Amino acid sequence: MIEDRADGKTLESIGQKHELSRERVRQLLLKAQEYLCAVADEFVGGWRDRLTALTGRSAVPQSEVASVLGVRDQVAVGPLVEAVGAEHPLTWAGRLNGWWTRSSGALEVLIRRGVEEAPLRGEDIAATFAAAGVPDNVPLLDLLGHPDSPLVPGVGGTWLRRRARGRDAAYLFLLANGEPCRAEELLAPTGIGRKSAVAEALRRDERFVQLRLEGKWALTEWPHLHVTPYPNAMEALVAVLTEHGPLHKDALFSRVGERYPVTPWRLHQCLLDDRVGTTADGLIELVARGATPIEESSPTRPARMAADPAGNVFGVRLTVDKDILRGSGVVVSSWVTWQLGMRQAPMVRTFVITGHPTPIVLKRATSAAQISSLRVLVKENGMVEGCEFVLLLRADDSTARIEHVCAERACPRVSRPSGTAERLRR
Repeated sequence: MIEDRADGKTLESIGQKHELSRERVRQLLLKAQEYLCAVADEFVGGWRDRLTALTGRSAVPQSEVASVLGVRDQVAVGPLVEAVGAEHPLTWAGRLNGWWTRSSGALEVLIRRGVEEAPLRGEDIAATFAAAGVPDNVPLLDLLGHPDSPLVPGVGGTWLRRRARGRDAAYLFLLANGEPCRAEELLAPTGIGRKSAVAEALRRDERFVQLRLEGKWALTEWPHLHVTPYPNAMEALVAVLTEHGPLHKDALFSRVGERYPVTPWRLHQCLLDDRVGTTADGLIELVARGATPIEESSPTRPARMAADPAGNVFGVRLTVDKDILRGSGVVVSSWVTWQLGMRQAPMVRTFVITGHPTPIVLKRATSAAQISSLRVLVKENGMVEGCEFVLLLRADDSTARIEHVCAERACPRVSRPSGTAERLRR
C-alpha cells in the first residue's frame, strides 16, 4: 500500500486492489506511518528537525532525504517526510513524485519565473531555470512538455510561449540568422501560412522592426539598423578582411558591426565559413591568403540524438509537425554534422534511401544545420501529426532510413478513423 501510495494511486484504487474500504486503507497507512516514526525515533536522533529544515526548500529529491536520514532510498522514506508536513511539490503537470517540500506551490513559482524568459534556445534551458532558482535535476523537459505547460517545443530544441509561438519562433530564427529577413523567409520557421499574416504578427510585437527601404524584418535590439551594400553578414566580414588584412577577433567584429546590423553570435557563426581562418599568431584572415580554416568545436549532444558505439550510425528523433507535413526542411543541432565531419560551412552530404530517387540532404550552413524535406517518407509510413520517428543516417555507405517509434497505444494515428490511416498509407 505504501508503494502504491508513493506511485500516486488514490486510497480508493488501493482499496479496490486489496478489497478494503477507502477508510480502512487510510487507517492502515496511518498506522504504518506511526510505526516507522517510532522506529526512526529509536535509531535516528533529531530526524524530525533535520527533515523540517531540509524540506523548507522548494523541492528536495527523495534521495537527498534518505541521505540526511542515513538510510537507503526506498518507499518507507515517504511516510517519514510526510510526518513533518512535507508533500510532493505541486506543478501544472500535477504532483512531482520523488520530490518533497513543505511549500507545495514554491517550485511552480520558480519554474514560471524561468518561463518568463521565453522564448528559449535548448542550450539556454539549464542556465535560465538555474538562475530562476529551480533545483538541479528537476525533470524540466517533462514539465515543459506537459499539455498544460505555458511553453511548447519549437524546432531545434527551442521552447516557445504557447500563445505567441509564431512570433517567438520568428524571434529565435532572426537571432540565429543574425540578419534581417523578408516575411516570406519566416513562413517555414514560424509555421504561419501567409506572408501578410507574418507581417501583421511582427508589426504588433515591439521586438521587431521593419526596415522600410528593404522591406526586411529585423530585431529592435540590433544596433545600427541601416541600409548596407552587403547582402549578408558573411560578405561584410569578408569585405572587412579584404580591406584591412588580418585582425584580432574583437577588432574584426567591431569593424563589421559598423557596416552591417548583426549580433556577435552571428559573427561567431561566420567564422565557420570555409573562406575564413586563423593565422599562426591567432588573427582572423582569409583562407585565400594563407589562413588555416577554422573547424567548429564539438557541440553538446542533444537528448534526441544518439550514435552507435562504433560512431557509424546516427539517430535523430523527431516529431511530425505541420512544418514536416508541409515539406519544410528540418533545422537540427549541429552535433550530428560535427560527428559526420562537417565542421565548416558551407558543407553538404547526401544519404540515399532504398527505393527513392531523391536522397536526404544534410547541410551545414554557418547559422544552422538542416535536413531536407521528410514529408514523403513520413506519409509513406502512415504517420500523422504528433507521431514520433527516428531518422537513421549511416556514415559508411551514406544511406538513410526512418523508423516509426510511437508506443502502439500512444500513437496519434490510433485515434484516427481506420479509413484515414488507410488513405495516409496509400
